[in-house]
Amino acid sequence: MGWWQVDADTVARSRFVVSSYAEVFASLKLLHSGAGAHPGEVGWLRAHRPDYRALLAADPVARELVRVGLGREWIADFLTPTPRDGEGWEEALVRVRGVSGEAARAHLRTAAGGGELPGLLARDDLGERAARVLEWVWEETVRPYWGRRRRVLEADVAARTAQVSEGGWAAVLDSLRPGTRWLGESRFQVNLHEYPPRDVSGAELVFVPVTPRAGWVSWEERERSGGGERGRFAVVYPCVGVLAGVEQGGAGAAGAALEALMGAGRARVLVLLGVPLTTTQLVAVTGMALGSVGRHLRVLLDAGLVERRRVGRAVRYSRTGVGDAVVGAGGR
Repeated sequence: MGWWQVDADTVARSRFVVSSYAEVFASLKLLHSGAGAHPGEVGWLRAHRPDYRALLAADPVARELVRVGLGREWIADFLTPTPRDGEGWEEALVRVRGVSGEAARAHLRTAAGGGELPGLLARDDLGERAARVLEWVWEETVRPYWGRRRRVLEADVAARTAQVSEGGWAAVLDSLRPGTRWLGESRFQVNLHEYPPRDVSGAELVFVPVTPRAGWVSWEERERSGGGERGRFAVVYPCVGVLAGVEQGGAGAAGAALEALMGAGRARVLVLLGVPLTTTQLVAVTGMALGSVGRHLRVLLDAGLVERRRVGRAVRYSRTGVGDAVVGAGGR
């Protein structure tokens, strides 16, 4: 397994960041795999994957670049620049576009497990080629939905932040994605791959949600200090699974049975409350009016399917054990 040595101060200073570039790269991974995890992703793939495949068919260099770059166990590093504070989509893309051919090929060889690269990749414009593909993914498949996706990601960040306040960082790190786990003794498992541990004490540590079911780690190293590695390290993780399904409407992971039982809107609210959310966050994620969300919450509260708790000035709603059972049965 791969793990990082992280001191208490580094964890305490860590934070969540929303990155449009990470969302685009996660979408590229989903387009390339073609495997949707829920109805929302399946519908999105149905709408956009044929054009994506046509794009690569018309550009053999881009096809090989993406195929090799999205390695089985390791992604070519230049494709995943670590998010920076206040950095927009275009600024992150500049970093990809500006990579030298030599550096890009070195990263691609690592992603390929050290094997020989296809002859088509023996060129110096690999950063530019990658940027063109990513620009297409942004313009055609992410930008039209970005307003809704950003609200979903912000809701996930708010829910995770509340989880830190209530249960501490260990509970959050255990639940980010398969393979992440707080091991104790200042050790944070970041994936299941067999890579040497890294001491990231003293570095900036950020957690970045994306709506597709994707995840990776990245870093931007700087000078060493006190035995640790100064720089910026990021863990990209899929936001709460059911949140990612709302783009196409419906209850997403809950399925048609739950919708038929209580109606699409109420079912969607119940599914989303697998993590604590405020009414404001529910409005942002679902697109429903505040009054509609309030009515659904009142019915669910009266039925004992959700509960509410005050955290500071905010009131957060979450499912009860009965609500979990109803969602589980409805998703079968």
